Amino acid sequence: MSKTTSKRSTSEKAGSPEDVRSALFKLFTDEVKDIYWAEKHLVKALPKMAKAATSEQLRGAIENHLEQTQVQVTRLEEVFNLLEEKPQAKKCDAMEGLVLEGESVVEDTDQGTATRDVGIILAAQKVEHYEIATYGGLTQLAKTLGREDIAAILAESLAEEKETDQLLTEIAESKINYEASEESEEA
Repeated sequence: MSKTTSKRSTSEKAGSPEDVRSALFKLFTDEVKDIYWAEKHLVKALPKMAKAATSEQLRGAIENHLEQTQVQVTRLEEVFNLLEEKPQAKKCDAMEGLVLEGESVVEDTDQGTATRDVGIILAAQKVEHYEIATYGGLTQLAKTLGREDIAAILAESLAEEKETDQLLTEIAESKINYEASEESEEA
């Protein structure tokens, strides 16, 4: 098959600009449904993580992020409204896996230790990085689709996720990582 034939086949599959836009719009709405499920799942998981934390500072950060997550769920419902769609969650396998990994960290570490807190921070930052990637991508897609109104809403959640990630880094670096290293030496 020649390069010309190959290119023709690819463009024929792509269809008209309206079809491409429609496909992109469908992908966008599917991803909004995915992060909607993820955020609702986190609303259930974060209280367990806060309860497992030893450090009051870490517990407070997780509880604060729970409040932010509840607001983010509401923002996503606003996005659905602007899209003239009913809020609908689509199971997010990635978030389910990240939450399970966080639960495993709690099960595999000793209660009341800085080591557990380090594990919780690592698990929480994995969640934050997933959310940052998702909200960043969705914000750009909304702009591409000409939906600056939706992009602005998604950008608010993106900024909060970045702030939470930075806060978790500061908590780890302030003393928890050091305390955990001392626990290891004592063991």
